[in-house]
Amino acid sequence: MALITGLFAFFWHLPQIYKWILKPYYSLSVLMTVAFLIIRKAPGICEHLATNREDGNSCDFDWREVEILMFLSAVVMMKNRRAITLEQHVGNLFLFSKVANVILFFRLDIRLGLLYLVLCLAFVMTCKPPLYMGPEYIKYFSGKNIDDELQKDTRVTWIVEFYANWSPECQSFASMFADLSLKYNCKGLKFGKLDIGRYGEVAERFRVSTSALTKQLPTLVLFQGGVEIMRRPMVDKKGRAVSWTFNEENIIREFNLNELFQKSKKQKKAGAEEVVVEEEEVPVQPAAVEADQPIESKKDQ
Repeated sequence: MALITGLFAFFWHLPQIYKWILKPYYSLSVLMTVAFLIIRKAPGICEHLATNREDGNSCDFDWREVEILMFLSAVVMMKNRRAITLEQHVGNLFLFSKVANVILFFRLDIRLGLLYLVLCLAFVMTCKPPLYMGPEYIKYFSGKNIDDELQKDTRVTWIVEFYANWSPECQSFASMFADLSLKYNCKGLKFGKLDIGRYGEVAERFRVSTSALTKQLPTLVLFQGGVEIMRRPMVDKKGRAVSWTFNEENIIREFNLNELFQKSKKQKKAGAEEVVVEEEEVPVQPAAVEADQPIESKKDQ
């Protein structure tokens, strides 16, 4: 059953996977993920590799390599239990596959291990995951304008994401936050983002950690009248983030998006009705009165 579900998910996302493969980050990640498999199975190369197999076949996995690959599969499955988006699933697969490849290559030949480790470091430094470039209704704040924008209109509720481009969690969450903005953005409910990697002083003021090991990214904060009402994940008294799952269902429920959206629509409708009533009650003055001139009657003529 699990195999059928996996195959169905693969074919369902096949158009998106095809687009990914065309991007350098994903194509190189796939090559680095299967690097050990290619080396171990490639004719003309595998015959010269060391092996611990009893039959001396260096073109097949030995029992220790099988154990490492099985352990890799178990780790990826455990990590993906909390993954929400397809990007998170794929990211976990790439990350732990590279770690397993480092171990396998060092075990096979220390020179191959060093070479693969150098390639991994070069890849991390030069090749970044592509940023989300799809449709969205999101305002990107700078360190100077966030306070002014939040307090400009006290009737507007803001949901602001504090993120960093180097964070894999923020990268995978970008498409979900964009989808929420497309569904719920209106005159009284708006969505914003601020890059704490660029504006560290703002992150410090809003108590969002910029550490590479932080569990606070991304952080969603609800502002009403320029005042913070709630945030997820919450932070305890010791400054540690309380674990929270960033999926669409949790965000809609915790931030009451449906209620906020309906309330905003009612306010907009009520405001429009008030404008119409005011326009109807404006008296129309005769031209002579506007000019402060008396109106002559027919008897006076």
